[in-house]
Amino acid sequence: MDLAEFNRLPAEAARTVLRPCLDVDRWIDAVVAARPFSDLDSALTSAREDAAPLSSDEIATALSHHPRIGEKAKGESAEAAHSSREQAGLGTLEADVQSRLAAGNAAYEKRFDRVFLIRAAGRSPEEILSELDRRMDNSAADEEAEVGDQLIQIAALRLEGILA
Repeated sequence: MDLAEFNRLPAEAARTVLRPCLDVDRWIDAVVAARPFSDLDSALTSAREDAAPLSSDEIATALSHHPRIGEKAKGESAEAAHSSREQAGLGTLEADVQSRLAAGNAAYEKRFDRVFLIRAAGRSPEEILSELDRRMDNSAADEEAEVGDQLIQIAALRLEGILA
């Protein structure tokens, strides 16, 4: 789909396209209402600005569609397909990296009571592990803000992929 086609979609069809990017009704409604976009950059700017900041409830809803980093998304949903593409850059993880990610995920979930989320696209396994270690020192409020930012980055990347 290209931008012109997205701009022409009926509102409900546009909502369906956007939901796998970020399952937040407020954001979806805002992006749909902002159409038509003159170019891809304006669509992505709107997507980023309309999402920020995400509330705690919005973060919880959006996170429910994300697998643990290093794990394959389950199912055939659009969200699962996006996640698989985003984590594909990690390649086949060596046993050491896989075990470090599993341990890091478990520690993170124990500390923050949610799955560790990071924009995986364009990041190496070592970079992800470094970020996981760094974020373990965050306060709950700081971490929630980081998770919200990561969700917005992922949403913009997914939307760009759909419209490119």
